[in-house]
Amino acid sequence: MRFGRSLAAALSLLAAAPLAAQDAGPTAATAPAPAAAPQLIVVISVDQFSADLFAEYRAQFRYGLARLMTGAVFPSGYQSHAATETCPGHSTILTGDHPARTGIAANDWIDFGVARGKDGDHSVYCAEDETLPGTDAYNYQPSDKHLKVPTLGEWMKLANPASRVVSVAGKDRAAIMMGGHRIDELWFWFDKNQAFISYPGRAMPAAVKRANDAVNDERARGHEALDLPDFCKPRARGIQVGRRVVGDGRLAMDADPEHKAMGKWKASPYFDAAIAGLAGDLAVDLKLGQGAAPDLLIVGASATDYVGHTLGTEGSEMCLQLLGLDRTLGKLFDRLDATGVDYAVVLTADHGGHDIPERNDEHAAPMAARVAPELTAGMVGKAIGAKLRIKGPVLYGGAAGDVYIDAAIKGKQRAAVLAEALKLYRANPQVAGAFSGAQIAATVPATTPPETWTLLERARASYVPGRSGDLIVALKPRVTPIAVPAGTIATHGSFWDYDRRVPMLFWRKGMTGFEQPLSVETVDIAPTLAALLGIAVPVQVDGRCLDLDAGPGDSCR
Repeated sequence: MRFGRSLAAALSLLAAAPLAAQDAGPTAATAPAPAAAPQLIVVISVDQFSADLFAEYRAQFRYGLARLMTGAVFPSGYQSHAATETCPGHSTILTGDHPARTGIAANDWIDFGVARGKDGDHSVYCAEDETLPGTDAYNYQPSDKHLKVPTLGEWMKLANPASRVVSVAGKDRAAIMMGGHRIDELWFWFDKNQAFISYPGRAMPAAVKRANDAVNDERARGHEALDLPDFCKPRARGIQVGRRVVGDGRLAMDADPEHKAMGKWKASPYFDAAIAGLAGDLAVDLKLGQGAAPDLLIVGASATDYVGHTLGTEGSEMCLQLLGLDRTLGKLFDRLDATGVDYAVVLTADHGGHDIPERNDEHAAPMAARVAPELTAGMVGKAIGAKLRIKGPVLYGGAAGDVYIDAAIKGKQRAAVLAEALKLYRANPQVAGAFSGAQIAATVPATTPPETWTLLERARASYVPGRSGDLIVALKPRVTPIAVPAGTIATHGSFWDYDRRVPMLFWRKGMTGFEQPLSVETVDIAPTLAALLGIAVPVQVDGRCLDLDAGPGDSCR
């Protein structure tokens, strides 16, 4: 079935049929244990799919996610580092390395050697080439140049050049950081184009043209509110956040023939249906898994993140999104089943997420609050500038994470600024810790289970000299680093386990399922898949192989 028709069918099903918990689930397939390496590896990242959300909803899954839960289930996978953002998290999944090695310190960073635009902006986006003339961090050319290490796809091509790598995602940074430097097809949704695009000069396959046409048609029509299953109804409770109410929505979208209301479409199951539909079409059209070497299909499902940011993680909207994602993945697996290819799947996430403090406060969560406006780097820097009699900007950054001292400040004055900044941050009641870059760099990387890591060890795992801040600030648990809610009302990016813990699910037809409750790390995924394929890991990595008992090549010994 071609994408245009399959997407339309999926959208009609989502709009018309309740996503009921009592729906019949997938029949358990009986098959002998695999006798050879799989022909196709499918890697799925669900943006902002925390271990907490997985635990909350796992009993409700009936389709794709239910199938994955019959395999190897690691409910406590860790994005172990402190910079729990999309770009660093995705850089760990198929490299086997923490961000300190991948070079992806954050979604964006400050480089004072770069000054673009009329205001001389120093920001650099993690997945851009800032050296190209006429670009800036908001009008950029997507690029893999900042990723310092190879990915699983590159390992596969080194072992057998006939292997193909196809990466499809709702965000460029997801597709690029998982796909790496040697991809055969790379397609991601790009807001500026309002379409799935790739690097300049790449030919557009028919599958991508069909996907873009189908999305345009669907957005022009809009969709009615989704039916609310019984499981979701207790979550449908309006919460006042700033000037609007969230938590009781049903993800309706008005007809938008001029394509102006993209945000609502992206924060819905329809976005993931488009991403997975395109991935399935490319797999079928390219006959992935049917060639002379194993292939890699990467899928970055992004809608959960948009729902979490704009509507929170605990309302009816997230309930509908996750049940819709379950159906979407089930349809993707059905399409792959129909090819007859022996494929293995891993699903994880780039980071977790934290709900809105207004709802947390109603649930009596201690310390749930929004960050005080005076904690932004600009406000702290202004106070330091007044005390030390420094004119001009002093600090760059937000209210948490990386904070940079202006490059024009040198010598003893720079040391004084750093000391004063650390003093002010550490004295603030909303701050758990503030660390200098030198202090973090001097910290020995942790080798213990990730839940035991100190704040410094978590910071060390995502510290990249020249990209990370001159100091890094950790807010206390449940403090949301958004002072004034607007379009974005909730987020992630903290040092805490609600942002670090994600599920890791491995599945292959015929494998013996099990659940391992102890902690593992997302950096373990790539070496585990390499062992499953029977290929060598050509570089030293931070991760280790997990024995899945899913075939002869994955013994990890």
